[in-house]
Amino acid sequence: MLIEFKNVSVEREGRPVLRGLNLSLTERRIGILGPNGSGKSSFIRLLTGLRMPKEGQVLVQGLDTRRDVARIRSKIGFVFQNPDNQIVFPVVSEDIDFGLKRRESNPEARAELARQALEQVGVSHLFDRLVHTLSGGERQLVALAAVLATQPEILVFDEPTTQLDLRLRNRFERHMQALEQPAIVVSHDLDLLRSMDRVLVLQDGLVVFDSTPNEAIGWYVEHCG
Repeated sequence: MLIEFKNVSVEREGRPVLRGLNLSLTERRIGILGPNGSGKSSFIRLLTGLRMPKEGQVLVQGLDTRRDVARIRSKIGFVFQNPDNQIVFPVVSEDIDFGLKRRESNPEARAELARQALEQVGVSHLFDRLVHTLSGGERQLVALAAVLATQPEILVFDEPTTQLDLRLRNRFERHMQALEQPAIVVSHDLDLLRSMDRVLVLQDGLVVFDSTPNEAIGWYVEHCG
């Protein structure tokens, strides 16, 4: 993974949200930590062109989000905090199938890819289930499976464990660690962040600390907890 922020600033409704970011992200697992309103969501939305910088450049594997947004979005799988923002079809298999249509024209092949993705996160039994019958945790795992089915090169997670009970949360962490793709994870789950390779702490739109998980979490607890 190579993601670069070059003097990046972001505004929303005339208010600065992120300021003067200069970063190079190369580690396999990177955590993003910070209090509410610190700019975390804007940070990860910059990666897929869901938000554009007011100043500076965001480069994903050398591609500029201003010019190459379609190619970048084909490389990045984004798992939203609320799975209801991702799941749009009433049946699990239909929802995953929809996301695969641009990559695979054969319906049987798409169905097999959907089954494999659900099996990868341990919920293959949900293939034919109605989405409205699923728990919040099951929906989150289905949303993850739908992203994995498209075989992204980089994964981005926005608060992935907030709707999971302890059993599903622990399962999610095991599955995430087993994924071959590099990942960027925004979370308040400090135990999850301890499994990262690097953790950035955001506060008031700035990266105020950037270090190993234990050091970054310790700084966050002392200064922002």
